[in-house]
Amino acid sequence: MPTSRLEAFSDGVLAIIITIMVLELRPPEGDTFADLADSGTSFLTYVLSFVYIGIYWNNHHHLFQLVRRVNGAVLWANLHLLFWLSLYPFTTGWMDDTGLAQTPVVVYGLNLLGAAIAYYVLQLTIFRAEGDTGVLREALGRDLKGKLSPVLYLAGIASALWVEIWLALAFYIAVAAMWLVPDRRMESFVADHGTAT
Repeated sequence: MPTSRLEAFSDGVLAIIITIMVLELRPPEGDTFADLADSGTSFLTYVLSFVYIGIYWNNHHHLFQLVRRVNGAVLWANLHLLFWLSLYPFTTGWMDDTGLAQTPVVVYGLNLLGAAIAYYVLQLTIFRAEGDTGVLREALGRDLKGKLSPVLYLAGIASALWVEIWLALAFYIAVAAMWLVPDRRMESFVADHGTAT
């Protein structure tokens, strides 16, 4: 079956997730810059989560430019990814409401880790669905960023538990910064070989 319905559904879900996150932002109580500064943590965690959703949307788009075949297993793997991404508003809001308390920062890291694992599972499911004729495996190559991300999430979770909350957030931000540059592997592969139509 074609990938267009899966892509359209995923785009809609990600748009709703971003909308929910922005609706959770609360304006400052007062009308001064000092009052605005009090909302700084909330805004920064929103920006971090927004960037993560943007990264997943971008990579999902590139991923499905190279996918020829979608089956039921791919649909469920994609829903599994969307499940973890749909928790971002909850875990982001919990971090904000508690002033970056330890447990919410750990749970946020687990949320990030769950989404990364789900994306990897989606890739493996696509490999299996396409068999030897698929081009995605070749396009991804060794996928060093994909393998390094969960390690950095685990380092962030461990930091939140045993070292310092700000170090944990630095690990989470580092992964986002690493992925902010669009995945050139996919773009160059599509440029050289075209999309999977």
